[in-house]
Amino acid sequence: MRKESVKGSVDLLHGPILKNLIIFMIPIFISNCFQQLYNAVDTAIVGHVLGENSLAAVGATASIFELLVGFSMSLGAGFSIVIARAFGSGETHKMKKAVAGSIEIGVFTTLILTILSMFLLKPLLVLIDTPQEIMDQALAYISVIGYFVFVMFAYNLCSGILRSIGNSFMPLVFLVFSSILNIFLDYACMAWFNMGVAGAAIATVISQGISAVLCIIYMITKVKEVVPQKEDFAWDSEMMKDLAGQGYAMALMGSIVSVGSIILQSGINGLGTKIIAGHVAARKVYALMNLPFISIGVALSTFIGQNKGSNQGERILRAMKDAYLFDVVFAAVCSLILWFGAPSLIHLISGSNDPTIIGNGSKFLYVVGPFYAVLGMLMQTRFALQGLGSKILPLFSSVIECVGKILFTMFLIPVFQYNAVIWCEPIIWCLMLIELLISFECNSYIKDVKKQMKLKV
Repeated sequence: MRKESVKGSVDLLHGPILKNLIIFMIPIFISNCFQQLYNAVDTAIVGHVLGENSLAAVGATASIFELLVGFSMSLGAGFSIVIARAFGSGETHKMKKAVAGSIEIGVFTTLILTILSMFLLKPLLVLIDTPQEIMDQALAYISVIGYFVFVMFAYNLCSGILRSIGNSFMPLVFLVFSSILNIFLDYACMAWFNMGVAGAAIATVISQGISAVLCIIYMITKVKEVVPQKEDFAWDSEMMKDLAGQGYAMALMGSIVSVGSIILQSGINGLGTKIIAGHVAARKVYALMNLPFISIGVALSTFIGQNKGSNQGERILRAMKDAYLFDVVFAAVCSLILWFGAPSLIHLISGSNDPTIIGNGSKFLYVVGPFYAVLGMLMQTRFALQGLGSKILPLFSSVIECVGKILFTMFLIPVFQYNAVIWCEPIIWCLMLIELLISFECNSYIKDVKKQMKLKV
């Protein structure tokens, strides 16, 4: 296979960098927006069809859901970086072995997660103080997710494989199909077949399972370059070590972040309902504004994985400058929107006219807005390190985040109340960015590239 785009892919190895990055990013961005919209609709269906208790039951499992699904998604994302490097090097056999190894490790890992789910889900629900009146519904919902976590992994791995070779459009198609099917099945399972909250989980599993099958069929018929053969499943110690290291590092990173967020939320919950309501609405706005930065980061990790495999270090450095410029420009846009529109956005999300709720949420957004530049650069640098194959240093940044949130929750929130919550993440982001920039500059591959560039001059 030559080192160029395959059918349906954006060429990330040649041509203009920022233009191709943005073209590749757009379907990822639309996917993220669509996912946010779908999540809102999915929640609304549960609330309207089954009522407040059922909605609370699903909400009570959010942290466990995030850990289970987030772990499997991050695992697949780590695998796709290894596949992208193999694609960039033009080694078809190596790329197929990477796909085969991803399947093997994924099957083993999700099997372990499924077994653990059988025994630990109820104790976890008790541990996070799930109210007794919704315990049965919460357990019914999260059990389906836990028992079929391999379906989530398969769906996200297939999408990750396509993105790793530069095809971000077809994963968008499968996401849209999955989301629409999921909404229909949600209503059918809960309203027609009276399956309760378990029906919502079953709908998610079925829709993502069908989408995974369709994605596999697409790859077999249209992108045969990535489909492994029987001999590709032969044991390869170096490949398995690379896949396991990259995959588990990213999965663990996401899990650590989730733990920190849960602990921080416990501190917020003690500040009163008006602060909670305002903060929840503000976080929804924050998440929407964050989508462009996440999307360019996902695109960047694939770009860097491919170009490292192709040994085009100068393109990697130029891509980093373009990504940082993107972060600064979009952060300025976000800051302006939030400065003038925060109260209206909080009112729109929360539906509240209470000036205290709107004021609390707006105050959070006023502070966070300018720090989107820091957050964006943080994410791009972390994605870049992962694309280069670094495993421990990006993980260490998540440890900084988790420890920082624990310290704020224990020592600063009790004293400074909501002001500590507002400044918690911006301060932690600055510390994380410093660590990640140092790590990037000290990366052996980047140091060699800069040395070669100086010799050319």
